[in-house]
Amino acid sequence: MDTFTGIPAAAMEFYAALEENNSKAWWLEHKEQYDADVRRPLEALAGALEPRFGTAKIFRPYRDVRFSPDKTPYKTAQGMFLSNHEGVGFYLQVSADGLLAGGGYHSHSPAQLARYRAAVDASASGKALDTNLAALQAAGFRIEGETLKMVPRGFAKDHPRAELLKHKTLSASIAPGRPDWMDDAQAEARIAGLWEQLRPLVDWVVRYAAP
Repeated sequence: MDTFTGIPAAAMEFYAALEENNSKAWWLEHKEQYDADVRRPLEALAGALEPRFGTAKIFRPYRDVRFSPDKTPYKTAQGMFLSNHEGVGFYLQVSADGLLAGGGYHSHSPAQLARYRAAVDASASGKALDTNLAALQAAGFRIEGETLKMVPRGFAKDHPRAELLKHKTLSASIAPGRPDWMDDAQAEARIAGLWEQLRPLVDWVVRYAAP
């Protein structure tokens, strides 16, 4: 595997052009650029970070258009996910806007959701989650996830963690954009540092609400 030397600015330029030319013909003409500037740098980064953050999955660039009114064939961002636990882990995305780093979980089963709500409701684990999320927000992360409009049945509407009880999925993300360090080998340490800030959230989900 190649040694990671950074994510080149050409990766962002590739996606800016793809947004204007999202067709099979354009993709095939520029496939070598995708491989050189997007996929291979992320594969090298994944290999470097797997020992700390788990097995890497680099997502396919093709969109599933079967049930979408938007028939453009290619994703306008490249994502990868590192995890030691199914569905819970660390995310990185490259697009025309630059980098986005995140962590948490994006899928749920009824049993998982029940465990999550019980942990949010419980004093010790619920307050721990509150503390983790407050620290992330103070560091510039956005708290995200699929939510209900109302507090779920069985919990008081004025519950001290009512907003967290509404969550069906939970994650946090930050978008550094195009920082000076992006196309340098130090990007590995910078991205790892963002993920380490997310680790308390990921560890909480693994402990209390893993699939």
